Amino acid sequence: MKLLRVGTVGAERPALLDASGTLRDLSDLVPDIDGALLADDGRLAQIRAAAASGELPALDASGLRTGPPVAGIGKIVCIGLNYHDHARETGAPTPEEPIVFLKAPDTVVGPDDTVLVPRGSVKTDWEVELAVIIGRTARYLETDEQARAAVAGYAVAHDVSEREFQIERGGQWDKGKNCETFNPLGPWLVTADEVPNPQALGLRLWVNGELKQSGSTAEQIFPVTEVVRYVSRFMTLYPGDVINTGTPAGVAMGQPEPKPYLRPGDVVELEIDGLGRQRQELRGA
Repeated sequence: MKLLRVGTVGAERPALLDASGTLRDLSDLVPDIDGALLADDGRLAQIRAAAASGELPALDASGLRTGPPVAGIGKIVCIGLNYHDHARETGAPTPEEPIVFLKAPDTVVGPDDTVLVPRGSVKTDWEVELAVIIGRTARYLETDEQARAAVAGYAVAHDVSEREFQIERGGQWDKGKNCETFNPLGPWLVTADEVPNPQALGLRLWVNGELKQSGSTAEQIFPVTEVVRYVSRFMTLYPGDVINTGTPAGVAMGQPEPKPYLRPGDVVELEIDGLGRQRQELRGA
């Protein structure tokens, strides 16, 4: 299933995109797309049955904003330098263990919402990423099977980053990763049954119509199941939590001088096979 949330900020309603591309209203079945729903197999089965029967009312998608596909996110766990080609372009050694950092849930916006370039920024960068949405409480997972069972689905994430804040301003990466609007998510949460192999997905990103990133999750150093298992050793994952699994080569930081960092007025578009497409216009904060 392709689950999503539509409507104005703070007033999104749950919806489903059916096989014909028609937007369907889920408001009569569930209050929202959130961790409680993702952990409820019975309610998810009810949604599938209703979608198959054709009884869900259609929504007029024209002019309707798409919000983040998950409400009430507890935490966003991010994996840095998780693609062989991205590590090479930045001159970093291949990590021996996943590099883990956190983004605050309030960085999340809809897939087509405005992204704000922070005040004083000169190195705002782009990163298309596969997001994993957790559907089961996960702690100390031991096997790939357990990790797969903990995944509710997948989405497109844009891990926007300010490289000067991240690398040159002291401390950890948090200052360059947690600026307002720095995690567009969606348009859909595609349930795991529709993504049989998360290690065979193409990722692409354009800036002002120019292709900047074109990679594959096959290039991940630590694949999805290993990432989920690893993170569960250090923190408990709860339904509705999100893991951003890293970006392929092609970010501004990895390009020759003068590096083409983002500026107000730029347009970024990104997509992942089967998971949908995002488009953001940038403006100053």
